[in-house]
Amino acid sequence: MIVRWSLGELPELLGELGIERPFLVASPRWDTPVDAVGRWSEIPSHRADVEGSPDGILAIGGGSAIDTAKGLSAATELPLVSVPTTYSGAEWTTFFGVRDSDRRMRGGGAGAHPAGIVYDVSLTMDLPHEVTGGTALNALAHCCEALYVRDRDPAADPVALEGADLISRALPRVLEDGGDVEARTELLQGAAHGGEALGRSGLALGHAMAQAIGGAYGLPHGALNAICLPPALRFNADFVPSALLEGRAAERAEQLSHLSGFTTLGALGVPKADLPRLADAIAQRPGAKANPREATPTEVEALLCSVF
Repeated sequence: MIVRWSLGELPELLGELGIERPFLVASPRWDTPVDAVGRWSEIPSHRADVEGSPDGILAIGGGSAIDTAKGLSAATELPLVSVPTTYSGAEWTTFFGVRDSDRRMRGGGAGAHPAGIVYDVSLTMDLPHEVTGGTALNALAHCCEALYVRDRDPAADPVALEGADLISRALPRVLEDGGDVEARTELLQGAAHGGEALGRSGLALGHAMAQAIGGAYGLPHGALNAICLPPALRFNADFVPSALLEGRAAERAEQLSHLSGFTTLGALGVPKADLPRLADAIAQRPGAKANPREATPTEVEALLCSVF
């Protein structure tokens, strides 16, 4: 993966990858930084298509835009360059979720061809409070779960630990002052660490909970990770490294979640009567099966109830 830290380096990066005719995936709010042979602007989308005979895919936006682009990359086998505008970390992985324009899950898959990433803190400066907190806590979940997921890459542990520390330090400062460039930069660096750890090690129970619930009701992935990470950390307490967030990972994750404005599943409108059905679905997800401790539907339902 080629990584650059300025939007001005995007043309050079595309050149390094031999991409001369990129197809752009971005919502209408983003200008085209380079010439593109076509564009898809419905984000998210389950019906995206490529036109114009491109030789690469260029995604600009958050996780929804990048996942849409990863779907196209997988379908066309074209290389993907991502320019993230949030802290989602989607730019590091080959797998993706497909949601419709109402944000409800319509499927997903793997096989994208991520080849390059361009980070630029200026693209994050206008992120609203809720998106900042949600996507940053999604990045924190990447760091945390990469440290204990089954079959993880132990060599990625220092990356995950550093990412978690960067996010924990920077997020409160950014929430207090969204225009703090230094704090925004630190937070973006932490998210990049989280994305790398995610790509090298994978996801566990917390993400399985967030994915199933968010996909069922069209709720933001970051908000669900913010709420689901603390109970998942408590459930996996025997496997959480003591070095993670000074030995109080679940408590710190919960503090950051509340600071970002995320409290309970009930506050997000999840019906309590649906918890048993959701627990059954969560227990069957790959993230739950990769969890270091087996999670039965009954145990998952208890976790959901603890944050309802």
